[in-house]
Amino acid sequence: MSATTQAKPKTKDKAEFSKETYLQWYEMMYLMRKFEDKAGQLYGMQKIRGFCHLYIGQEACAAGAITALTKDDKWITAYRDHAHPLGLGTDPRYVMAELYGKETGITKGKGGSMHIFDKSKNFVGGHGIVGGQIPLGAGIAFAEKYNKTKNLCICYMGDGAVRQGAFHEALNLAMLWKLPVIFVIENNGYAMGTSVKRTSNVTELYTLGEAFDMPSEPVDAMSVEAVHTSVARAAERARAGEGPTLLEFRTYRYKGHSMSDPQKYRTKEEVDEYKHRDPVESVKRTILEKKFATEQELEAIENKVHAQVDESVKFAEESNFPDPKEALTDVYVQQDYPFVLD
Repeated sequence: MSATTQAKPKTKDKAEFSKETYLQWYEMMYLMRKFEDKAGQLYGMQKIRGFCHLYIGQEACAAGAITALTKDDKWITAYRDHAHPLGLGTDPRYVMAELYGKETGITKGKGGSMHIFDKSKNFVGGHGIVGGQIPLGAGIAFAEKYNKTKNLCICYMGDGAVRQGAFHEALNLAMLWKLPVIFVIENNGYAMGTSVKRTSNVTELYTLGEAFDMPSEPVDAMSVEAVHTSVARAAERARAGEGPTLLEFRTYRYKGHSMSDPQKYRTKEEVDEYKHRDPVESVKRTILEKKFATEQELEAIENKVHAQVDESVKFAEESNFPDPKEALTDVYVQQDYPFVLD
């Protein structure tokens, strides 16, 4: 067992999930994987520039949560942010155009890889500052509680972000005010190129929530079933007014921290160890074992995804770059608040 391999929490019985859910997971996760594969290829061709952080290996972290929540719930994450909106239904063409920096991108070519947003899907970003999205996630949850909705916010972060003071401040207030927020640590073992054990005395990261009496648990996030189950349980608590939950998603990225990462800090054997637990392949095997679909039917799904990805590249290639005059547009937005402060 490698230095970054952790014990796998228990997974719920696969029999609990339907054929429709498994097929939804497979198409969703296969799209995430192939989109990211193509993004990596295009980056090497210098079609995509700047920073680019791929989600390959972590697809279950997003897919399992998507099926556990509702379309009215809010999402916020860090800068490894292409997969979440794709899973939520954002058109791949607009995400790819954003990576290209084109005016047809989801943030008009101004955000790039690290700042994907889609208001129509309640995806509140993609944030480039490490840990910066954590208090924002708490704030979004506060707004839902203030407006007396039954919606929640799910707030993703990397394992390195839990060393930020904003993490602890947000958890404290979330518990104090019983905010409907699910904090998710995507623990892929490394904060950029530094392992968790070299940066934290606490390596069981979910236990950080216990300091605030917050319900907290580890999740085998190489299993989409385990992710769905844990998020569904946390969502039930949040909607019942019982406050936040901290989930440590134990996952793994097959690529480097970013496209510029030579990955010299880990061995090929370690990566291969996790590839045997590939979440996309795991879902495919389960579908075939349960006879939910044939190889030919899964191939049809795969061909559909390949066509979507190819179309997204064509769309991005044919789109225009933003007019330089638009550089300062949308920097500030007039907001009318529904309440008045005395």
